[in-house]
Amino acid sequence: MDGVPVVPVPVPPAGPLNGVLVVDLTRVLAGPFCTMVLSDLGARIVKVEHPEGGDDSRAIGPFIDGRSAYFASVNRAKESIALDLRSADDRRVLDALLERADVLIENFRPGAMERLGYGWSSVHERWPRLIYAAVSGFGHTGPYADRPAYDMVVQGMGGVMSITGWPGGPPTRVGTSIGDITAGLFTAIGVNAALYDRATTGTGRFVDVGMLDCQVAILENAIARYCSTGHSPGPLGARHPSIAPFGAMTTADGYLIAAAGNDALFAAMCAVVGRPELATDARFVTNDARSAHVDVLQIELEAAFVTRSTDEWLAALAGAGVPCGPINDVARVLADPQVLARTMVVDIAGEDGSGPGARLRLAGNPIKISGFPDPAIRGPVPVLDAHRAVLLAELGLSD
Repeated sequence: MDGVPVVPVPVPPAGPLNGVLVVDLTRVLAGPFCTMVLSDLGARIVKVEHPEGGDDSRAIGPFIDGRSAYFASVNRAKESIALDLRSADDRRVLDALLERADVLIENFRPGAMERLGYGWSSVHERWPRLIYAAVSGFGHTGPYADRPAYDMVVQGMGGVMSITGWPGGPPTRVGTSIGDITAGLFTAIGVNAALYDRATTGTGRFVDVGMLDCQVAILENAIARYCSTGHSPGPLGARHPSIAPFGAMTTADGYLIAAAGNDALFAAMCAVVGRPELATDARFVTNDARSAHVDVLQIELEAAFVTRSTDEWLAALAGAGVPCGPINDVARVLADPQVLARTMVVDIAGEDGSGPGARLRLAGNPIKISGFPDPAIRGPVPVLDAHRAVLLAELGLSD
């Protein structure tokens, strides 16, 4: 593309996936999140984008210096090449990439890649060792397979929104895009499992991940509660459905989270708040009893918690070994000493590979593996088609 600067190819961080080449045909969130995870683990990601605007998320705000922070948040340290898969010349480039690749990841609606000639069957016949991962709204089988979906759609359909929010309140979306994020995570797990399998069998596999499936998978004990009681669980606000006390408490100046996951922790909490008699009260002596009387227990405990500040209570509870924490906003999360000590806030390198080069800080890699560094500066966010010249030269092709 004319006017696109030629920049160095970002070097993947040292990690267990070093040497793995991923051709990334994904866009927006679920697929790019998956390939970001693989990149953080050392894989080389070549992001293939449409020449007209690239990944849709490049046009989604907020913007910093005219570039999408949304796009940047999940596309660091990737290479970008713009290809129109209806063009014979560009298809030759993609074929050359797939000849060398270990993994192809796409998140088109089922059938789209088949129409382009790059469905699983065609790809597997040509490159039998290539792992093919597909992320879609409903997967490649079943009556909904052809339907489009977004995060909000599968949060609603998958039951998560039915147990989120406050009793009697309107439908409430989970505050992050867990429909997309869980699909990205499960796809990354599937790709790693397929890489392990290929090391034994020599054969690539088709990894088929549906966003709706992933929402069902994270319903956790809600399914068990329905199957054991016959009643569909509903929203409970800021408390646990089957452990008490386990949730938010009102203090003199705000809220805190306190979690007494067993009888000993409950007794410790009661001692801290000056109500030791609650631990021997027949209504509260076991977790089942506390869960049955959770509303009364909340009133009794908050009568004590409202007498002191959040920070005072957190210090006292932590001193007694009771799991607890503040309810932080994003600004406080990014300044938290534990978060910073774990390199969970990282800087992004400039386009030329130096860094930090942007006014944007992003979440780090939560997977810490011995023997591999956890760099505080991650690779740059690619300009659309920025790596065309380097990639074509590497593939032995002319532009």
